[in-house]
Amino acid sequence: MVRITDVKSYAEGMAHPSAEIRTALLEAAEQLLVASEDSDVSTRAVCDRVGVGQPVLYRIFGDKQGLLDALAEVGLERYAARKAELDATADPIADLRRGWTDHMAFAAENPAIYRLMFSPRPGVALRARDGVLELLKGGLRRVAAMGALRHDLDESAAMILSANVGLAMNRITQPEVYDPPGVSAALRDAIFDRILVEPAEGTRDASIAVVSRQLAAQIETTPPAELAVEESALLDVWLKRLSRSS
Repeated sequence: MVRITDVKSYAEGMAHPSAEIRTALLEAAEQLLVASEDSDVSTRAVCDRVGVGQPVLYRIFGDKQGLLDALAEVGLERYAARKAELDATADPIADLRRGWTDHMAFAAENPAIYRLMFSPRPGVALRARDGVLELLKGGLRRVAAMGALRHDLDESAAMILSANVGLAMNRITQPEVYDPPGVSAALRDAIFDRILVEPAEGTRDASIAVVSRQLAAQIETTPPAELAVEESALLDVWLKRLSRSS
């Protein structure tokens, strides 16, 4: 960690504060946020802890909102690094369940920064929340590829994340009500039962060619009313091309 005295002497007279100062300000902001009773911090307190003037903070982050947005992105980086340590297995559904549990654990271990990542704030940048959503979609694509996703991928991701975040927030604010492990397991199973389906026999390890032939046959038998004639024709060309892939 950068020492405050080093940061102060280094920042004085600098036109463009360093990455070290930026890191120190973010660390100070997180420390103050963790200790805060109202989940808020002041820019003056952050600067006082680091030992720099407020103009230094404003040059780096623009304003208080920019500081909080940057801190939320620190949370995303921490979350993504944690997910990267969860090695994918041959069972995408088991991995999805593991992801739910790990999400709850992250929230419990980082309550202050988790609230910052997911609590609605006027003018807040949604990069942290969107980043978590994209990580979830990556896992759901593996589920869809094995033929086990019942609903649209985007809708499924929104359902899971909404339930995950809602329960995690309630656990942070009222652990005596929402912390029993049975609550999380029951909610997870209810959501997963809604969006997942047992893959048909033979589709779990089916190749793109096999799946393409199956879909082409289904469309030829029962043309989807949602597609225009020219759209159906183009889709047929694509599926036939994919059906010849090895």
